[in-house]
Amino acid sequence: MSNPSNESPLPIHQDEARHLLALGGGLPGALNLLLQQFNVLQTRAQLLLTVATLALTITGFSGPRVAAAGDFQRYAMAAGLALVLASMLFIIGGSLRIRWVTQFRAPAGGDDAALVARIVCYRERKTRFFFAELCLLLAGLTAYVAALIGYFLFGMAA
Repeated sequence: MSNPSNESPLPIHQDEARHLLALGGGLPGALNLLLQQFNVLQTRAQLLLTVATLALTITGFSGPRVAAAGDFQRYAMAAGLALVLASMLFIIGGSLRIRWVTQFRAPAGGDDAALVARIVCYRERKTRFFFAELCLLLAGLTAYVAALIGYFLFGMAA
């Protein structure tokens, strides 16, 4: 099976692979360390999804009233919801997408370090994707909170 990403492992990935093999005492230990790291990404992605779900749920109760308070509140609420939804879609299609470590194969003529380097490269790609998901969610929550602040400051009297 080919590299699951379109990226080739960089020298930094190969250095980390050798380091993981040394730390883990060989391939089984290195894979165990990587599995723990993937578990951290998975758990954090689930947390982001929970926060996003809460934002959407709360909006069902208070959103119409906040949006009716004025243009700023309406547009900020809409932007916030769109960004939160986008983050949820990215989380479901990205960080929570499953790719089993056993699907990775060392390149032809490669050794354990080459295999671990491919997995490290994939982990780094998932980590970058997680960061983008987090940024989308934070931007959405910021716009959502801005709508609420606008409502509290200017919209409640309307």
